[in-house]
Amino acid sequence: MKRNMGILDRAIRVILAAIILILFFTKQITGTAAVVLGIIAVILILTSLVGFCALYVPFGMKTAKKEGPPPAA
Repeated sequence: MKRNMGILDRAIRVILAAIILILFFTKQITGTAAVVLGIIAVILILTSLVGFCALYVPFGMKTAKKEGPPPAA
């Protein structure tokens, strides 16, 4: 898997996951909403750590910097 997420994209996902987790632990969200948003938060964190989002592939999206030519020896 090649990385297809840029640094800003990954940072935004971590911030969103942190907000969801804070809302969960302060009991601002409960029940089904808490479970669904908790799963989404875990997915956001995992995709941020890996740097790959499977949903970007079908749409041809890539927020990562383009890889340049290899350095000259």
